[in-house]
Amino acid sequence: MANIILALPKLEDAKVIKNILLRSGFRVNALCTTGAQAISQADSLHDGIVVSSYKLSDMIYSELKECLPSGFEMLLMASAKYLDECLGNDIVCLQMPLKTNDLINTLNMMSEGIERRRRRQKNQPRVRNEKEDALIKLAKETLMARNNMTEQEAHKYLQKCSMDSGTNMAETAEMVLVCMNE
Repeated sequence: MANIILALPKLEDAKVIKNILLRSGFRVNALCTTGAQAISQADSLHDGIVVSSYKLSDMIYSELKECLPSGFEMLLMASAKYLDECLGNDIVCLQMPLKTNDLINTLNMMSEGIERRRRRQKNQPRVRNEKEDALIKLAKETLMARNNMTEQEAHKYLQKCSMDSGTNMAETAEMVLVCMNE
């Protein structure tokens, strides 16, 4: 389930919407009355949805959107005269007065999009940094020198140990180096 931050100028309104969302199975992580509070909360989370009104006490929705971490989407709730302004800004909009079903359906759609993005990112192979590559290379060289292995045999050995222990190749290489240097 997606993280949800409610950023509304009136705390009472945020509490009403929070209760609606909780009854519909959503998890609301924070209630904020300023953009700064919403940004702070978003910084502590990986991704999610910020449900915002057009104007908060310290900024308007577009300033808030610019400051959100990349994994966050915004749902703007505003009157019709303000909604025309946000078209094409990669912001989902709902017209006030709000209909509960529209809010729930829109958040479900946005949550599913975030879940799909999470799955895609999870299925992408992890990219190693230079330090990890150097560690793996050193472990292979050590295995080759001490155990008369070829580079391919040393690599297969590290892969097998990695899979057997449930650790990544860099962690396995580090363990091999520690064991061989004792």
